[in-house]
Amino acid sequence: MFHININGKDIVAEKNKNLLDFLRDDMDFIAVKNGCGEGACGACMVLVDGKPFRACLLNLEKVSNKSIFTVEGLSEYERDVFAYSFSKEGAVQCGFCIPGMVVSAKGLFLKTFDPTDNDIKIALRGNICRCTGYVKIVKAIKEAARIFREGEVVPKVECKGLVGENTVRVDAEDKTLGKGRYAEDIRIPEMIFGGAVRTAYPRAIIKSIDLSEVIKLDGVIGVVTAEDIPGHKNIGHLSFISDWDALIGVGETTRYMGDAIVLIGAKNKEILKKAKELVKIEYEVLEPIVDLDEALKENAPKIHTKGNLLFKQVLKRGDADEAIKKAKYVVTNTYTTPYTEHAYLEPESATAIPKENGIKIITSSQSVYDDQREVARLLGLQPSDVEVESTYVGGGFGGKEDMSVQHHAALLAYKLRYPVQFTLNRQESLVVSTKRHPMKIEMTTACTEDGILLGMKAKILSDTGAYASLGGPVLQRACTHAAGPYNYHNIEIEGITVYTNNPIGGAFRGFGVTQSAFAIESNLNKLAEMVGISPFEIRFRNAIEPGMILPNGQIADSSTALKETLLAVKDVYENNKLVGIACAFKNAGIGVGLPDIGRCLLSIENGKVHIRTSAACIGQGVGTVVLQIVCETTGLLPTDIVVELPSTVRTPNSGTTTASRQTVFTGEATRDAALKLKEALKSNSLSELEGFEFKGEYSGVTDPMNSEKENPESHVAYGYATQVVVLGEDGKVKKVVAAHDVGRAINPKNVEGQIEGGVVMGLGYALTEDLKVENAVIKSKFGTLGLLRSTDIPEIEPIIIEKNTADLVYGAKGVGEIVVIPTAPAVQGAYYKYDGKFRTSLPLKETAYKK
Repeated sequence: MFHININGKDIVAEKNKNLLDFLRDDMDFIAVKNGCGEGACGACMVLVDGKPFRACLLNLEKVSNKSIFTVEGLSEYERDVFAYSFSKEGAVQCGFCIPGMVVSAKGLFLKTFDPTDNDIKIALRGNICRCTGYVKIVKAIKEAARIFREGEVVPKVECKGLVGENTVRVDAEDKTLGKGRYAEDIRIPEMIFGGAVRTAYPRAIIKSIDLSEVIKLDGVIGVVTAEDIPGHKNIGHLSFISDWDALIGVGETTRYMGDAIVLIGAKNKEILKKAKELVKIEYEVLEPIVDLDEALKENAPKIHTKGNLLFKQVLKRGDADEAIKKAKYVVTNTYTTPYTEHAYLEPESATAIPKENGIKIITSSQSVYDDQREVARLLGLQPSDVEVESTYVGGGFGGKEDMSVQHHAALLAYKLRYPVQFTLNRQESLVVSTKRHPMKIEMTTACTEDGILLGMKAKILSDTGAYASLGGPVLQRACTHAAGPYNYHNIEIEGITVYTNNPIGGAFRGFGVTQSAFAIESNLNKLAEMVGISPFEIRFRNAIEPGMILPNGQIADSSTALKETLLAVKDVYENNKLVGIACAFKNAGIGVGLPDIGRCLLSIENGKVHIRTSAACIGQGVGTVVLQIVCETTGLLPTDIVVELPSTVRTPNSGTTTASRQTVFTGEATRDAALKLKEALKSNSLSELEGFEFKGEYSGVTDPMNSEKENPESHVAYGYATQVVVLGEDGKVKKVVAAHDVGRAINPKNVEGQIEGGVVMGLGYALTEDLKVENAVIKSKFGTLGLLRSTDIPEIEPIIIEKNTADLVYGAKGVGEIVVIPTAPAVQGAYYKYDGKFRTSLPLKETAYKK
């Protein structure tokens, strides 16, 4: 017997178990999040007798006769204060970490209601946030402390929801107080738990599978292997490739450590764990292919039947060889960039529910329609027989575009006829999920004696790992952006992406441009030194302007504001000694001639306007963006509007949340629908329009890769940016100033949050994050990834540049991806000034962060 007081209520537990599991599974306290299960992330933070502890590290025996506090235990006044301060300051993005942050703040407030910024950062040391960069969380906690200190009545936030206003996020309160449900928070009657037994080796032939002991275990509902798949066993984010095996069968060869061999459904998590241990698999172990050059050899074993070359991209414009030959200065360097783990705070989870003629899936995803298509393929069903509904998404950054658990949950539920919840533990997530592609980039850049760029050549070699995922498109973006946002036209770029038995490379914020921008921007620093001008000056002399032609041939439109971003950071660059600078540009939309459509449906239900779009909010705040667009267009108030979560039944296909596209594409589709509603409101009240629907759609028409047009339009829009990194005398980053051309900020505070979070992610990429992979096996844990914490963060100054006056989505451009791109090369330049060492690999070595 264990006696515990939880949020003021005495609880008696019969048996000892993990405190996190007890709070979530027995008490249904969903505000206590299961982020890592190893004491690293702080999403499960609770107070034990007033002191912060991570619940995942405690059991009931350790907390017996103690008082436990969770967010659910806040008083009504405390709830109002935290909801107000976190909403007002824009501190909530994906929101998965926020209840844990609130608990840490509550622990701090038991000591003082007058904390300094440093006090707050120290109090949050045990909490990781991957979205916000911590800046606005610190501000929110400081504002909450002020209200508590002064005993102030909590103000009511009133917003008109207009474009350009800091409208409070539609989901901020639910996320702050832990009321909003994420995928693992779903509870279904008679629900069982699913899990996978995965390969013990990255490359091995499955000789036999023995399930005899498993099926004898009481509480095991059933098992599924490859031979039980009713449809196609191979799926994939790109339907025309579909090379990712859902399960590996007897006689087949595994391709990476995340490959699943057996699926098990069990009555509870304890039985599931035991059942997985009872599976006996006989392997013929083969040597994994881990080296790109080895993989490309003619006699190399084929990871896929078509060979180990996934994709090759060649881009040529002008005569790069001739331009380089005539140049005064030429720089050639070879750069290497590492795997990076997305490290979203929410591990992958899905609940599948069998239906009479199909299946329903509740999950967190970047596209419910992609989930629908891939699951239908696996189960041999029509897409209409697969219903997918999204919960809140606890971060994505590209990592939740591919199938991870949705297909396995669906397969188990479909075969066993039980509702099945399938959740990855954190280490399993690290093994299974896609990563930022490691790349090797040989780059040559040439200029005149005055620093005017003439030409460049690059060879990019990318490791896509065991399956294609988005390896081809990522390589394309790395190539199309490799020359940088500058005015020169002699380029020759060859890109190759290769299959190995390593972890899978997939979509990741920046989508290949983080890698190639590191190379081109670092080369510019060398050229500036040769010319005898500053890194700022060489960029300013070559910066693209409206009417000029980008290296890919596209004419820069009138909204182009790269020079404006440079001028915005000029003073801080010139008034500091140890500084680095880098520019970037990034497309909004998929582009390159591919279909790209945003859709929105506005329906009038019970006197409210329901915004129905499948655009996934993964922290970037697209739900609030479309609300503001409706308010701006129609004059309605936020109180008149309901923003629905994505659903293949309720919301039209708005495309994947990727390529910084949702604000532009779904935003414009929403504006289109709202204009129709506005017209109807001229002669009808909202109540008179009950039951009416207004559809909007926007299709971005672009030209394909290597178009024969003299000036092809590769993308409908580009954002531009310049970031400056200032080092202190101790070699640590003291300040980052980030100027971003966003066209028009629909929600300025939201945009600031994107910039701050992106900068911190970029700093991690540059300095500390290093996923350890040895012989195709991941050796890192969540706590050893090198994620930056609150006490590691420098001052960050976001500068928003607004220049676009186009009607398209009120002038807005995508900002989600570009914010992470210039940071690493800016840090590289700062360290080059600091100690004269020109570093060509990430994370940078011999720094105050990485010895």
